[in-house]
Amino acid sequence: MSLRYDDLSREELIRLLDARDRRDATRFGLVWEANEIERERALNGDFVALDLDKTLSCGEAPFQNLIIEGDNFDALRHLRMCYAGKVKCIYIDPPYNTGNKDFVYNDRFVDKEDGWRHSKWCEFMFQRLTLAKDLLTQDGVIFVSIDGTEIYSLGLLMNKVFGLDKNIGTLIWKTRKSVDSRNISGLSADHEYILVFGNVDARFRGAKKDTEKYSNPDNDIRGPWMSDNLVGLATKSQRPNLHYELIHPQTGIHYPCPEKGWRYSQETMRVKIEEGRILWPSKPSGRPRHKKFFFDLQSEFTGFSSILDAPTTQDGTREVNNFGVGHLFSFPKPSELIRILLEQATNPGDLILDFFAGSGTTAHAVLKLNAEDGGKRRFILVSSTEATEEEPEKNLCRAVCAERVRRVIRGYAEHPPLGGDFAYLRCRRIPAGDLIEIEHEQVWTALQMIHCRGIAPFEQGDFLLSEEDDFALVYVARFSKKMVSALRKAVEEVASVIVYSWQPEALRQALRLGSVQHEAIPESLARRFGIR
Repeated sequence: MSLRYDDLSREELIRLLDARDRRDATRFGLVWEANEIERERALNGDFVALDLDKTLSCGEAPFQNLIIEGDNFDALRHLRMCYAGKVKCIYIDPPYNTGNKDFVYNDRFVDKEDGWRHSKWCEFMFQRLTLAKDLLTQDGVIFVSIDGTEIYSLGLLMNKVFGLDKNIGTLIWKTRKSVDSRNISGLSADHEYILVFGNVDARFRGAKKDTEKYSNPDNDIRGPWMSDNLVGLATKSQRPNLHYELIHPQTGIHYPCPEKGWRYSQETMRVKIEEGRILWPSKPSGRPRHKKFFFDLQSEFTGFSSILDAPTTQDGTREVNNFGVGHLFSFPKPSELIRILLEQATNPGDLILDFFAGSGTTAHAVLKLNAEDGGKRRFILVSSTEATEEEPEKNLCRAVCAERVRRVIRGYAEHPPLGGDFAYLRCRRIPAGDLIEIEHEQVWTALQMIHCRGIAPFEQGDFLLSEEDDFALVYVARFSKKMVSALRKAVEEVASVIVYSWQPEALRQALRLGSVQHEAIPESLARRFGIR
């Protein structure tokens, strides 16, 4: 691949050399040759609109969930305009870049012989992770599945995008039940990794603690308690302050110090004795124990283990075979694995995103979890067609992803329907200079994504109105004086109203409602998108 420096000006070449000098002076970290591979289009070089396909959607409008067909770089640009700071959890299973036709770049598979293979993958992932970062809530978390091929590159890449302080940890998922003896090295790769990064308030819940062992046989006014061990873990030479005799203050019975001492110092033990927290045996040969009250628990939940107890890829393959598409996916993730992650990282009303949606496993997991706990989590899936020069008509998003989610919603085989819905959308690029030509349907879809929980199709009329609680969203596609009185009547009792129109000043003067916020189309969308 030629370096193509001929088109650069002297100033551009100097800037490029300066940047390389700075990079070489601080070499620690991940470096890839981004300048020598074909870059993604400029973030704001064009606008991305979404077209709603009612025939491929599922359920009744307004749709709470979205399946977006298209390049996830384009979809993420649109989603950033609509959902910045609103996504609680992102799970992605990106291409592992094994060289075995798992990674498509610019409509071509990247194979093992490609000299730019790792740089292309890093650039591809960097662009998408950078956009995804802006979508997370203050307590949001992102899970990224990966195997050993790019684990080190991905870790450094995530540190670069999200920051070292956002690195929560790495989960280990055992992918196989039996050893694979086919590897020429003799080492069986039986696990994969899930890198976890999150914002400052991200928390995992863990498993619920067993509270049945708490009771109150002596009617202690402090409530239920359990008998807890008082023996320590250190020898006298290691922790001499924990080695002493215990004496019952009423009976005077002496209890000899255990070999590993006590769990608490003499001063702490004195306080616990005064508080009546020590359970005294009737004989010196017995071992005093501690009253641990239920209210002492900092949480009703344990920590979450970094070693995942979850189904394997064999279970994932069996699952997608139910939909007749198992042959299209190598080592698919089981929905139960994703459900476990979502159970830890989300609450019942949260929004979940997967922009490498594949067969739609994440949506399946969201719907399962909602069915279990009565939640109203919403999902956004982004899936490309995965068309290539060899297979230009291929469309995995429509034929596999959407179809699987549709069957999960309606029920399939012996599995009962889980309920739900989705709107099926397609990405369309619009040159920035042609944004004045954006269609009303595309505007209405974007506005609902920005302001509402669900989206409904565009319908012809004087204006479109969506109301939720004390908020009203209005889109006036064509302003006319005859519709003003109907619009005023529709919104005058609503506490918060935002009206988008192509003639905001004329509408403001005609409507004469001071509580209404007016926004211009297409300028407001261009501004949110980042086009100036």
